[in-house]
Amino acid sequence: MQNHVIYRICFCLQVNRSADLRFGLPACLRIQNRWGAVYLPGAVFCGKMGKMILTRRKEAEMKEKILVVDDEKEITDLVALYLENEGFQVCRFYDSRKALEYARREEMDLAVLDIMMPEVDGLQLCRSIRQKYTYPIIMLTAKGTEIDKINGLTLGADDYVTKPFLPLELVARVKAQLRRYKTYDGSREQQEEVFFHKGLVLNLNTHECTLNEKPLALTPTEFTILAVLCRKKGSVVSAEELFHEVWKDEYYQKNNNTISVHIRRLREKMGDSFEKPKYIKTVWGCGYKIEG
Repeated sequence: MQNHVIYRICFCLQVNRSADLRFGLPACLRIQNRWGAVYLPGAVFCGKMGKMILTRRKEAEMKEKILVVDDEKEITDLVALYLENEGFQVCRFYDSRKALEYARREEMDLAVLDIMMPEVDGLQLCRSIRQKYTYPIIMLTAKGTEIDKINGLTLGADDYVTKPFLPLELVARVKAQLRRYKTYDGSREQQEEVFFHKGLVLNLNTHECTLNEKPLALTPTEFTILAVLCRKKGSVVSAEELFHEVWKDEYYQKNNNTISVHIRRLREKMGDSFEKPKYIKTVWGCGYKIEG
């Protein structure tokens, strides 16, 4: 018999009445809050409002530790539910001040931060984490807040998800970011694992980057973008190609500002200039390249 875990959802559940009445099971659950609705496919409703059972795969060990911070308890709990169901260890916070204290002393493998929070917002949390750690950060943003997305990326966030969102999509993005953070395409040939260019050394095996023998603290996304440009040194890489290399098939729904913000951050960390670049050159209307 499969193991089950019972979760209490402390917000309104509206059940879609389309059901297989032979078994008494609803086809899906609909969770409604001010951001919109989330549908939980495959969930089994227990018959008591506020409870449901989700089949959970038993893991021998917990996976990576993920920090989830949102002042809306229902969103935090929902995200945590889906991540825990995948075997991740989730540290959830509804109070951003407590999350800030925790983030300063504990290293995680990834963070999911809401931007709009009272007292300490997600951008401040992101900035504080980046002062010490380089693990991936995914920002949760409301619709129509393009400037927040740009600010988050500028401060070192690696990705963003717009509310309302599908929990399974967020889980997929979490897994994609962790894959990039832990390993960068281990199938590369040995001679391609370390790149050298004008004092820049990029080691794909150790995920380390130095410039003139000084370490560069790069986020996983920044490291991947730089690795793509180094691997194709001398060739122009379009923004679309960078999107595909960094985010695979997932997100060319974003605008070109996403790549340009990461490129700007890379230049700042490398002490490179836009007007007379020594490392990353912009080829207008085409993309970016590192001179061969």
